[in-house]
Amino acid sequence: MSLGISSLAFKEGEYIPAGYTADGQNVSPALSWSGVPTKTSSLALVLHDPDAPRPGGFTHWVIFNLPADSKGLPEGVPKGERLENGATQGKNDAGAAGYMGPSPPPGKPHHYHFMLYALDQPLALSAGAGRQQVQAAIKGHILAEAELVGLYQR
Repeated sequence: MSLGISSLAFKEGEYIPAGYTADGQNVSPALSWSGVPTKTSSLALVLHDPDAPRPGGFTHWVIFNLPADSKGLPEGVPKGERLENGATQGKNDAGAAGYMGPSPPPGKPHHYHFMLYALDQPLALSAGAGRQQVQAAIKGHILAEAELVGLYQR
């Protein structure tokens, strides 16, 4: 069984409902995953929009040190550095800890990549870590990865 990530809010390649965007309630969608390798020590999740009109795109959410036995995240994960399950939320590209919903400029649809990583160790990063720091820290420690892509346009 391979690592997989999904959401009840939208399917792979479909549009993310407006309620999960900055145009709506700006709450995170519920996510679930399965197929976590047995030797997983922690999980990390990054939500990134490579289509954003800034160099490198725009990161909307960073969470790391999710428990290896977790099965997903509920809708509306609270903002802030620490979650009840012990996970740490890094900073999105707006400089805040927690989820920031899609908010692209008018025009073509943007692709929002929810990337889940199964890791062989927890990450020794502070709560202020961003996507680039997480991606550097996970190199050589990824046991499996999964991706869910949603679309949104104004």
